[in-house]
Amino acid sequence: MTAPVTAPFLIIETGKPVGPMQRHGDFPHWIRVAGGLSRDAAVVVDVQGGEPLPVREGFAGVIVTGSGAMVTERLDWSEATAAWLRDAAHAGLPLLGICYGHQLLAHALGGEVGNNPAGREMGTVEVELLPAAADDALLAPLPPRFAAQLTHMQSVLRVPDGAVVLARSAGDPCQAFRWGVAAWGVQFHPEFSATHMRGYIRARKVALQREGLDPAAMLAAVGAAPEARRVLRRFVHHARGPARG
Repeated sequence: MTAPVTAPFLIIETGKPVGPMQRHGDFPHWIRVAGGLSRDAAVVVDVQGGEPLPVREGFAGVIVTGSGAMVTERLDWSEATAAWLRDAAHAGLPLLGICYGHQLLAHALGGEVGNNPAGREMGTVEVELLPAAADDALLAPLPPRFAAQLTHMQSVLRVPDGAVVLARSAGDPCQAFRWGVAAWGVQFHPEFSATHMRGYIRARKVALQREGLDPAAMLAAVGAAPEARRVLRRFVHHARGPARG
């Protein structure tokens, strides 16, 4: 008997990890590990590096990585990716945007992205689920408050029409949103381990000090974020669900 063919996931690579952390691999590698995906279960397209996006048919779902770029720069590759994501979302393809991907998806669907009024949010941060998450396929099983790894300066300031905000933190009222039934954005990094988070804080030490923040205290506060990490596996499970064929 021939084994059933499982459709791969498309990982849209929008940037690289901060320099010192590249020795641990790239964002797609971190996402595959956290999401329980083997190398042959995902196709990676480096849009920041100029690679073209494929037709959307044939993929179980799409995951959009983080980036050092800013959505508000409206770079050509970013705007082209936003248009692709808008069409994919309207077609019902399961989508998960992470950090930059979260912001890009919101922008693609008509939301507003800009500098976070609270400034940089970085480190292991407590995220709180909102009532709308009670029946959400990805977030409902999580505890009402959970730790997550964060590093960002821009945020989703206004979600797209028809979207629901699912989670918040003290520094950002939109830590997660869902649009329709199959498109999600999460500001936090479910693919980050504590090692990744510490590496980012160390790499940003000078900038953090310049902003009046305490890198040493932030490093001391870093911890594991297993509940946030579960979001990736739940997305993979949801996208592969029997209802999707």
